[in-house]
Amino acid sequence: METTYVYLALSGALTVLLWTPYVVSRLFVWGLPDFLKNYPTGYPEVDPSPPPWAQRAQRAHLNMVETLPAFIAVVLAATYLADESASSTIALWAQVFFFARVAHAIVYTAGVPYWRTPTYLVSWFAVLMIAGQAIL
Repeated sequence: METTYVYLALSGALTVLLWTPYVVSRLFVWGLPDFLKNYPTGYPEVDPSPPPWAQRAQRAHLNMVETLPAFIAVVLAATYLADESASSTIALWAQVFFFARVAHAIVYTAGVPYWRTPTYLVSWFAVLMIAGQAIL
């Protein structure tokens, strides 16, 4: 189960780090003084938009924030309910989830066509496979 928890921790760290590109972009678009005071002068009428890649990075982060609770729930349930023989399967799917989410963030932020949904679906399938270990 240790490997499973490593990938659970890595997924949490990834979630925390995924906001970084958007925030750094906002720093450069707004400038340091407006960034530090939270809003640019004249906000909300004046709201300098971040570049499209930064907007996609923000959406990738929000998508991970929405998906992480399900991943946490199934990992905890599976590691508690499944017998010891399922631990390697759970660990494998936790790894698949993590690397699919890394790929999803890269593909989404870069705007690579046709790959965002498949990478998301791989992570979604991994969550279902871990849940299956808890149920079966």
